[in-house]
Amino acid sequence: MSLTSQTLPRVAVLGATGFIGRALCATLDERGHGLLAVARKQPTVTPPGAFVAFDLTLDPPAELAAILAAHRIDAIVNAAGGNWGLTEEQMVPANLGMVERLLETLEGMAKPPRLVHIGSVHEYGLFPIDTSITEDSPAHPSTFYGELKLRATELITEAVRDRGLDALVLRLGNVVGAGQPAHSLLGVMAAKLAEGRAAGGAELSLMPLTARREFLHLLDAVEAVTAALAPARTCPPVLNLGLGRATSAREVVELLIEESHVPTRIVEVPAPDGTGPETEWHRFDMSATERALDWKPSRSLRDAVAELWAAVCPVGV
Repeated sequence: MSLTSQTLPRVAVLGATGFIGRALCATLDERGHGLLAVARKQPTVTPPGAFVAFDLTLDPPAELAAILAAHRIDAIVNAAGGNWGLTEEQMVPANLGMVERLLETLEGMAKPPRLVHIGSVHEYGLFPIDTSITEDSPAHPSTFYGELKLRATELITEAVRDRGLDALVLRLGNVVGAGQPAHSLLGVMAAKLAEGRAAGGAELSLMPLTARREFLHLLDAVEAVTAALAPARTCPPVLNLGLGRATSAREVVELLIEESHVPTRIVEVPAPDGTGPETEWHRFDMSATERALDWKPSRSLRDAVAELWAAVCPVGV
């Protein structure tokens, strides 16, 4: 990118109407970036900046290259993809096929923009308890979604290594905040609590939820992505993005119940055989990310859950 210290990069956000994409567009617009929002369909509420309807899984890469050139884009954030609510058949084009097309787009451009791709903690698979996962830790995904995200990361890092592409993959932990996807665990729990709020109480059926995973506030994720658009230091091709702490899913659900103030009865449901905290563990080593992006998370999980709930049940409604 040919940027001066006074020039903010012009950014295209792919998946601009999704959970992370919406928040990222709002932040980039507030900070004065030139912005191109890209999504498959025209949304009911158009994101800030210019908007283009473009299906990354179907439309020609050359057409996307022309769009990026016309808008003088310096950096692309790929926040498109999906897991919750999709079948395995639907996951393939959403998480891998579109990355193949995006790389074809960039490699066909004379001056391709910088690419910041949203990866996933699920690329690593599960680790023994008390392990800290570095970017060099072996990746053995335990889910089909994780396999697809890992293959996408491998395609990008191969392009960086072999063809000099300017790109970075941010492997995000489980992001929490306003606009949580309805099919996610917290999205489902929030909807049930909202129903219970109207009825005077809720009943939630929960497995032990002993898995301890990486979580991250949505706005911390957005700030890290923004820092990666034009980093002050040279970045490795893959960076972890989380709190650097393993938290049980049960603890996060209980935070949501507390924030809702909805009287709630929890019904315990037995966990499947072979599950438990000793087999379900994620904790990031965040040192490489902190060095490369000069960034640290500053918001708590309680803040994230409070903002999730406020979006579901605004005060006074």
